[in-house]
Amino acid sequence: QAQLVESGGGLVQPGGSLRLSCAASGITFSRYSVAWYRQAPGKQRELVAAARPGGIPNYEDSVKGRFTISRDNAKKAVYLQMDNLKPEDTAVYYCNVQLLANAYWGQGTQVTVSS
Repeated sequence: QAQLVESGGGLVQPGGSLRLSCAASGITFSRYSVAWYRQAPGKQRELVAAARPGGIPNYEDSVKGRFTISRDNAKKAVYLQMDNLKPEDTAVYYCNVQLLANAYWGQGTQVTVSS
């Protein structure tokens, strides 16, 4: 059974950094596209960053140059390095993996950017 477990969220001041991690199990991880989404209160879930296996990552415009998605197939993990965080980055962040019709989600981790 596929499972994604996220970690690394928390409270950070504006301009600070956080690194989110997502550990996968129960899937052939290297074959899956990976992504991070976020959902702020009262807003729809939005795609933050995504990467196909061996592909070039793509980013939502507001995070370009500040966020970096990466993966470690040996560890079955995907990461989101977030730098120069802004209050508008405050949201619950979700890890997602997808292969054809199979998509799995993590439970979400809260990121709060506030002074």
